[in-house]
Amino acid sequence: MNIAFIGFEHGHIFPLYQKCREHPDVTITGAWEPLSEYRAEAERRGVELTHEEYHDLLHAKEVDAVAVGVYFGGRGKIAIEALQAGKHVIADKPLCTELDELLEIERLAAETGLSVGLMLDLRYMGVTAVAKEIIDSGRLGAVHAVNFGGQHGLNYGSRAGWYFEEGKHGGTINDIAIHGLDLITYLTGKEVSQIHSARCWNAFADKVPYFKDAGQLMVELEGGAGVVGDVTYASPGGLGFPLPQYWRTTIWGTGGVIEFNCTSNKLWAAFPNAKEPEIIEAPAQVEADYLTDFLADIAGNPTCFDTKRNLDSTKTLLKIQQFADK
Repeated sequence: MNIAFIGFEHGHIFPLYQKCREHPDVTITGAWEPLSEYRAEAERRGVELTHEEYHDLLHAKEVDAVAVGVYFGGRGKIAIEALQAGKHVIADKPLCTELDELLEIERLAAETGLSVGLMLDLRYMGVTAVAKEIIDSGRLGAVHAVNFGGQHGLNYGSRAGWYFEEGKHGGTINDIAIHGLDLITYLTGKEVSQIHSARCWNAFADKVPYFKDAGQLMVELEGGAGVVGDVTYASPGGLGFPLPQYWRTTIWGTGGVIEFNCTSNKLWAAFPNAKEPEIIEAPAQVEADYLTDFLADIAGNPTCFDTKRNLDSTKTLLKIQQFADK
């Protein structure tokens, strides 16, 4: 597969570039970034920038798929244009920031049979596989309550400046919470059935008071289980990612409780009549990743993380963000 990269305005796109460079079945056929500061960073990371206009990449016959890494508010437009040009699309989250954009992406994907991939890496943690096995085995019983926290560091001054420009970010819930809810709906096999509460507000970014850097939500899953999530930019600068609160997920069922986070390969579990909690060690990561699932979807051998799931997860978070904005 030949893939072209459009935009390097968020650092998450670089791991995909590296995966594509190393994959035996993928060839990088071009890359575009118009802004000097992001061009410099891309070149420093070994990216070969090849085009002055992204439309030339979209309409190049040799390009099969497009990876989108521009600012959040610009992604929907490019994804739509790519699908219209007959290209598969893979993007860092969020795929887009407007529900209307998502509905058009959904329509085009269904009409053309093209694939849409998302870089949701919590799906592929070893502890995710262990949690899934426990829940599917019935050992946890019926799941009734879930709590997740995805607090990030604001890192004002080092984070990309466009985050704090009006109209470019699209909302903290849409930005961050898709990781947590996509993970929870996968683990439980239940989709979000109702939004009870969602709120975004300015809490930590005092230099940009219009930027709503805090986000919380309360939703209900099919069957009645409740989910509470917090995705505020509250972690101390420079310390956010290694902290145990980073993507900490706790799931309570009628048969016990499990908890894990993305900074450790150990899952904590407690079951009735046990004298002490179990600490279950997991591999760091499962064999698959978002690129291999994207390629499988294109080849007609989709996994559970296919185009439909990626679009459904995106739609859910856009609806929750819309609820918070109202």
